[in-house]
Amino acid sequence: MSKVFASIKIFPKSIETDLNQLKEKIKNILPEGSSLHSFQEEPIAFGLVALKLNVIVGDVGGILDEIEELLISQEEISEIQVEGATRV
Repeated sequence: MSKVFASIKIFPKSIETDLNQLKEKIKNILPEGSSLHSFQEEPIAFGLVALKLNVIVGDVGGILDEIEELLISQEEISEIQVEGATRV
């Protein structure tokens, strides 16, 4: 089974969102079959900082969709964007 490397940009609801707590929460909600590769912080505007989540998942149907649904259901997250996914 091949693996997929995906980059997902996560926009917090406000500039007051504690990004370290959000990172920990995301680590804990990732489904089985996925592994966190890294986080990066990307300044957007007016003090808002987005998180870029890099995750590796198995190439099985639906796991990336499941991650998207889990992320967007979090109250601290206003929007997500899948920036790319590629097989590794």
